[in-house]
Amino acid sequence: MKTGSMALLVRPLATAILIIGVAGCGEPIKHNVGVYMLLDTSGTYTDEIGKAQQIINYTLSRLNPGDSFAIARIDTASFSEKDIVAKVTFDDRPSAANGQKRQFQEAVNDFVSSVEPAGYTDISGGLLQALEYLNEKDPGRKTIFIFSDLKEDLQAGYVRDFPMTFTDVDVVAMNVTKLRSDNVDPREYLDRLTDWQNRVEHAGGHWRVINDLDRLESLLPG
Repeated sequence: MKTGSMALLVRPLATAILIIGVAGCGEPIKHNVGVYMLLDTSGTYTDEIGKAQQIINYTLSRLNPGDSFAIARIDTASFSEKDIVAKVTFDDRPSAANGQKRQFQEAVNDFVSSVEPAGYTDISGGLLQALEYLNEKDPGRKTIFIFSDLKEDLQAGYVRDFPMTFTDVDVVAMNVTKLRSDNVDPREYLDRLTDWQNRVEHAGGHWRVINDLDRLESLLPG
C-alpha cells in the first residue's frame, strides 16, 4: 500500500479515537445527595411535629459523607434563611460526619421542644427556599420532604402565584393529615394532593406521598 493511501486511512482512525477520548472525558457523575425538609408549624399541625423526628433520624442514618441536609419550618413567610432550623454538608471523614449528625439532632430537638404555632402556612415560599438551597449545593440527587397537611394559607399581600422549576427533584409529601373539612367532603383532601402533584410534575419534578411512617425505607432509594 502506498504511503499516501496509508495516511488517508490513519487520519480518520485517529480522528475517531480523538472523538471517543473527548466524549469519555465528560463531567464526572455526582453521587452525593441533597435533602431539604420542610416542617409545617401552622395551627394544630405543630402537634404532629414530634413525628418528624422519626423521619429526620432515619434520614441522618442514610446520608453519607459529602451529602447535604437542611431542615426548615413552614410559617407565615417561609422564603427566608431565618426559617432554616439546621443545615449541614457532611465531612468526608466519617468520624467528623458522625459528630455533625449529633449536632444536627441537637438543633432539631431544641427546635421541636420550643416551636410555637405560626399564623399562616407559606408552603410555596418554603419550596422556593428549598430549591434555592439544593441548586446552590448542586448534588447528584435532590430531594425535598414536605411534612405538612398541604393546606396553604397565605397572609394578605403575599404573592406566591409564580412558576418554580423542579427538574429532576424528588418531592415527597409526608404525614398529610386530613382536616375537619376533609371529613365532610373528602374531595378537598384529594384535590389538595392533586393540585400539588400537578404543580411539581408540570415543572419537571417527581411527586410521592408517604403517610405510613412505619415504612420509611422508600424515602431515599439507593
